[in-house]
Amino acid sequence: MRYLTEKAEAFDTYERLLLEWNEKINLTAITEHNDIVTKHFLDSLTPLDFRDLKNKSVIDVGTGAGFPGLPLKIAVPEMRLCLLDSLNKRINFLKEVINALGLEGTECVHARAEDGGRDEKFREKFDFAISRAVAPLNVLAEYDLPFVKVGGEMIALKGPAAYDEIKQAEKAVKTLGGEISDVKTVTLPDTQLKHLLVFVGKISPTPAKYPRKAVKISKDPII
Repeated sequence: MRYLTEKAEAFDTYERLLLEWNEKINLTAITEHNDIVTKHFLDSLTPLDFRDLKNKSVIDVGTGAGFPGLPLKIAVPEMRLCLLDSLNKRINFLKEVINALGLEGTECVHARAEDGGRDEKFREKFDFAISRAVAPLNVLAEYDLPFVKVGGEMIALKGPAAYDEIKQAEKAVKTLGGEISDVKTVTLPDTQLKHLLVFVGKISPTPAKYPRKAVKISKDPII
């Protein structure tokens, strides 16, 4: 909660722009103030209970309306952030938020995750790749791990049923150069909502054949 208190004005501006833009493009189904604070902002900030992102490079893959990347950047301005999304309308929204909040060291990239992961500018360049509610873990690993440098981590913000995904993702994670290093359960403040944070360490380079095309990933996931 302290991050929201310390950065209250920035989060208020973010919420205002989110709701304004949501009338023009579909950004979120969550529009009540308390729900935005809890289910978007506080949920996005949960990795900070377990990892220090100061002076780290972070890519938010499939960021959508900026979650979890932008709340993390507001809370930890020293981190270097790349927001990657496939829809240009969302990128335009993110740029407006970044400009309104003066968030230096923040880059927006309009690209599909599988294309970004093959780009030398981004491949294995980040300390952390982070995603929330993007895909099952075995699929998400193929999107995210190619961005992570050896010694870095992928962080997946998942729902409470993700333990089954974790078991199913073990082969994919290993194939892609990763290792599931930790799983943390978090309860969102003033709610009964429990979420999981899955931490995947990058222990070896991702083989050059990955990531594959999106159709191949979805139709023939690594299992």
